[in-house]
Amino acid sequence: MATLQSLAFSSPVSHCSQQPRSLSGMVSWAAHRSAHSPFNGQPLHLARPRWAPLRRSSQSCGPITMMVKPTIQFIQGTDEQTIPDVRLTKSRDGTNGMAIFRFDQPSVFDSSGEVGEITGFYMIDEEGVLQSVDVSAKFVNGKPAGIEAKYVMRTPREWDRFMRFMERYSNVNGLQFIKK
Repeated sequence: MATLQSLAFSSPVSHCSQQPRSLSGMVSWAAHRSAHSPFNGQPLHLARPRWAPLRRSSQSCGPITMMVKPTIQFIQGTDEQTIPDVRLTKSRDGTNGMAIFRFDQPSVFDSSGEVGEITGFYMIDEEGVLQSVDVSAKFVNGKPAGIEAKYVMRTPREWDRFMRFMERYSNVNGLQFIKK
């Protein structure tokens, strides 16, 4: 009976605007015949549930943050396994910059025929997706050998967001920053 009660109270019927009818401690939810529905519902009679009081913990509940492994994709849904060489440039006044990613023998070439075409450059982490369409492939003797992707940052805010992604990505993949 407990299963039936939990199903009844989580069903769409329990959230409709019609109020339940109380019959001496019993709750009755009726499903009515509709002119547009072949459903011939039967009234459902359930004992009124006894709710236990909620206990508040001393810890405050804050927003829940989903942890997503930082990854790079060329085809949405397919993670790139090759770790890139990344070069950063920044203007003298610090307002804009560019990141150039070079992938030698990226794994996307192995799966692009099966999964689809390269649609862009996607950097995905817990904050969301940074993306660019500035992607070019390098061919040697008619065979794909590498990919170069550029990500342009036009504001200090975009630069900061990119650096947060790179910090997460480098921690997961063992990259280190070398200033030249």
